[in-house]
Amino acid sequence: MIISVIILSYNSALTIGATLAAAARVSHDIQMVDSGSTDETLAIARASVPSLAIHHHPFVTYGEQRNWASATLPIKGDWELHLDADEELSEGLIRELNQLQAATTEPGLDGYLIPRKVIFMGRAITHGGMYPIWHLRLFRRGQGRCEMRLYDQHFILGTKRLGRLHQPMMDRIAMGLSEWTDRHNRWSSSEAAEQLRHDSKTRPREITPRFLGTAIEQKRAFRSAYDRLPIFLRCWLLFFYRYILKLGFLDGREGLIFFVLQSFWFRFLVDAKIYESKITHGDRNSRKTL
Repeated sequence: MIISVIILSYNSALTIGATLAAAARVSHDIQMVDSGSTDETLAIARASVPSLAIHHHPFVTYGEQRNWASATLPIKGDWELHLDADEELSEGLIRELNQLQAATTEPGLDGYLIPRKVIFMGRAITHGGMYPIWHLRLFRRGQGRCEMRLYDQHFILGTKRLGRLHQPMMDRIAMGLSEWTDRHNRWSSSEAAEQLRHDSKTRPREITPRFLGTAIEQKRAFRSAYDRLPIFLRCWLLFFYRYILKLGFLDGREGLIFFVLQSFWFRFLVDAKIYESKITHGDRNSRKTL
């Protein structure tokens, strides 16, 4: 196994250095796709890994950006590892990846699920169902393709021959709360638009929700169940589930801020934009039925 690392970046000066430094410990082929950074991201990246290959491509959606990278970049390895600019490989994950590459036999698998751990305001968010969050990010070159959803995209692999790595990648939220909420405001528009695409025949290929499937299929099954709940009620239920039932309150004040903003405010904003769209486009029954 020889791993190539593909990293998406945009104005990531606060995190790109650590992300690249960790990636360089598992691969000699790191490809970065930048979508127009205006801060010090590119300068820091070049200084961190002199051999880094930097590519420029305009951003439309995460799915399009990831799929363009897989299909276009001159990837040298026979396996692809996909990261965002704020996703840093932990020490344990670096060891696991290097052990895979040092193995003398070819793995009988086509991809690996990797747990993601969120670091918010300097604290690991480990309760509330937030850890582990499984993502398919390591797979044989050319085998994976990212969903074309507008929000909450995952890679799809045609085969079911998947393994799991046990150590996490660290999703370090280093930006301030103002920028973080600004981004969630934009993402809420994408999520609302995604939920308003009712006609399944026009939807792109997606992960099949299965409560007894893979970790990602199970997550999508819970998301599908959430989407069927009444808007404005479901965000309250989600916050209660994560913060109370799943013990999110054990993550301290940082956890309180995180779960209020991410599990309640963001989801309430999505519902508000769905409601706004329906009444704006002349659905007179929306006020009664939503």
